[in-house]
Amino acid sequence: MGAKSIPLLPKKKAILISLCISIILMLAKFGAYFLTHSNAILTDAAESIVNVLASSFAFYSIYLATLPKDENHPYGHGKVEFFSAFVEGVLIAIAGLIIIFKSSYDLVFPREIQQLLDGALIIGATGLINLIVGYYLINTGKKHRSLTLEADGKHLLTDAITSGGLVIGIILIQVTKIYWLDSVISILLGFYIVYNGYKLTRKSVGGLMDESNVELVKTIVDILQHNRHEAWIDVHNLRAQQYGADLHIDCHLTLPYYYDLNQVHAEISSIDHLINGNAERSTELFIHADPCLPECCNYCKLKNCHVRQEAFTGEIGWNVENATKNKKHFDR
Repeated sequence: MGAKSIPLLPKKKAILISLCISIILMLAKFGAYFLTHSNAILTDAAESIVNVLASSFAFYSIYLATLPKDENHPYGHGKVEFFSAFVEGVLIAIAGLIIIFKSSYDLVFPREIQQLLDGALIIGATGLINLIVGYYLINTGKKHRSLTLEADGKHLLTDAITSGGLVIGIILIQVTKIYWLDSVISILLGFYIVYNGYKLTRKSVGGLMDESNVELVKTIVDILQHNRHEAWIDVHNLRAQQYGADLHIDCHLTLPYYYDLNQVHAEISSIDHLINGNAERSTELFIHADPCLPECCNYCKLKNCHVRQEAFTGEIGWNVENATKNKKHFDR
């Protein structure tokens, strides 16, 4: 019997499709440039080199991100996706700067351009393909929690937008016969490319530096608040870190001080099941159990508590602001 073929993981399959299409479109765009000698078309062709490099690095980073945890990487390899997005953002910005300088030079020393409509057809077709592939990568990235795929998809959408603007510009040049518009359009597109490179780089640096994801933390806090147990007296010092598709959460949970180890374990396990059942991603939790103090009694609604020293006056609702501070509620 022959060896069975191993199917590609969805993330690897998506980025491999992107890489193959990027190579084909790069060749098509350079063909359009040699046909027309248009700076604006060269702008799009130069960015396509970045597409190929970025997709190649993204494929490798996704391969690393899927590797299991090991002794040297106890949290897994998922953070390489932030680095991949950073590299892609830097490459995009560099391509934009090169385009701006090249087009500025040709604005002063123009060269003849020709067969613009043929070039516009080629660029328009590549832009449409990038639009389709870009949305495919973004949707796959969101489904499988891959920042790399989302970054590559947004990059292709940027490329599709610049291609659309380029086609409009080429038609405008053809109609008006004002050929210096070619370099002006190229410069404007170059600034747009640099801006998108900056946004992507900014997001990836935030991930590498463990910048707080407010929306993510809010989701976790809402889940805990809406499914709150009577024994969960207080939650504080809640933090969330994302490693690729995996999520790591740690927090302090205040429980009645007389609970034995089995009861504490049961309450913590219920939070684990709750988060993993509602957060729509693989989540690893590290929960530190704190014993309650007499000052907790007024907002503890545990019924039949035999050590209560104050009557329950009202529950303190958990939100992003109070659940993330490293203090119990009575210290605030």
